[in-house]
Amino acid sequence: MKKLLLTTIVISAWLGNVAFAAQTIKANVNGMVCAFCAQGIEKKMRALNQTKDVYVNLKQRIVAVELKDGQTLSNDTVKDLIKDAGYDVTSIEISEHPVAHIKAELETKVGAKK
Repeated sequence: MKKLLLTTIVISAWLGNVAFAAQTIKANVNGMVCAFCAQGIEKKMRALNQTKDVYVNLKQRIVAVELKDGQTLSNDTVKDLIKDAGYDVTSIEISEHPVAHIKAELETKVGAKK
């Protein structure tokens, strides 16, 4: 019993010192056609307590929502917020990359196409 208690304390202390990587929810969205559309979605996503950063790429039709460390947000919640704003989510994925990385990656792709 003492061994189990000691193991639990050690694991708890270790987990307390581990930095959990923030997740980014990346959604492909149909229906965004103007900057006003992108701005509306960004505003809705930034209003969430779990949100650390948001990036909306109008040309690639991508919305990326980076979560604060230790926070979670269901895919269904993201889909519902985007749908309530008047748009359709065609796919959704979880990325371990921060919004800044996704933004740089997408903007590099656009620059390479020019």
